[in-house]
Amino acid sequence: MAETKRTEMSADDRDAFLGVGGTGVLSLAVDEETAPYAAPVSYGYDPEDSVFYFRLAANRDSEKGHLDGRPVTFVTYGDGDEPWKSVVASGRLEDASRDDITSEVLDGFERVDIPLVDVFDRPVREVTFEFFRLVPDELTAREELQRGT
Repeated sequence: MAETKRTEMSADDRDAFLGVGGTGVLSLAVDEETAPYAAPVSYGYDPEDSVFYFRLAANRDSEKGHLDGRPVTFVTYGDGDEPWKSVVASGRLEDASRDDITSEVLDGFERVDIPLVDVFDRPVREVTFEFFRLVPDELTAREELQRGT
């Protein structure tokens, strides 16, 4: 049996793992009394600025509530037949749908590809989406190293 150890990924390896988009889990802080709200989401990643972009279903009455400025943690990982890898990003969501978004945000959207993942109980064309971005306050990337057999 192989012994495993984890190690930090380099920024280049992290960016290669994240690509320009994929899927992961977004956890939203609720309050000190309530468990965080966590949901599978698709993301876009801009390696030039290390920024994540999200297309989130807009439903003001949902459990996730108001999103702009909310503390979040985003996790994406891969395991399968390869050694495992994971990236964890924490910070606050920023509304990227508003009228006063900067050219920096628009440029970031040009560099990402957010997959459209159907996890809804109705056709995706009937779902209204809003766009958010996460400029991480903290960003960690780890991977498994195999030693011996």
